[in-house]
Parts: sequence; C-alpha cells; structure tokens
Amino acid sequence: MTRRLQEIHPGEILNEEFLKPLQITGRRLSSDIDVPASRISEILNGNRPITADTAVRLGIYFSMDPIFWINLQAEYDVRVAIRENKKTLQSRIRVYQPIAA
Repeated sequence: MTRRLQEIHPGEILNEEFLKPLQITGRRLSSDIDVPASRISEILNGNRPITADTAVRLGIYFSMDPIFWINLQAEYDVRVAIRENKKTLQSRIRVYQPIAA
C-alpha cells in the first residue's frame, strides 16, 4: 500500500522535527516528561496516538501549546478515517436537506 504524504503519524513529526534536530533520544524524552519509555517508543513508531496527557507533557517540555500535538493527532486520525471509510459511509449516510418553509 502506498502511504500518502498527508498521513504522517505525529510520532514521525516528533522524531524528525524535534528529537533528531535537538539530539534527544526517545529514552531521554520519556524520562524527562515522566512517562514509560514504551509509550514514547510506540508513538515514534506510529503505533500509539498522542493523547491529551502526552500532548500536555510535550507542550511543557518544548515550551509550546499542547494543542499543536492534539491537532496533529486529530488531523492524522481524520485522514486515516477518510481513507478507510469514506466510500462506505457516503453510501450509508444521507446528506442533510433543509425543509423548505
């Protein structure tokens, strides 16, 4: 299956845009933000979402708005849902039609 550019997991962004340039390991990040190393490893490998709790911790750690991380996750989730379900859902959902007065 071809991966679409717009479906980049937030863990990949965390790794490529934050950890690598700052030379921070996943283990160090997990220690610094007080979460299990497995949580960060799973996020970095695209196998776990960034939860609100993790977003707050990353926000504090990188001195940024935690909403950034939540938005990355939400956008990823929606794009995956569209790819996986759009055709099925379009055939099952009736589009709202306002009733003329």
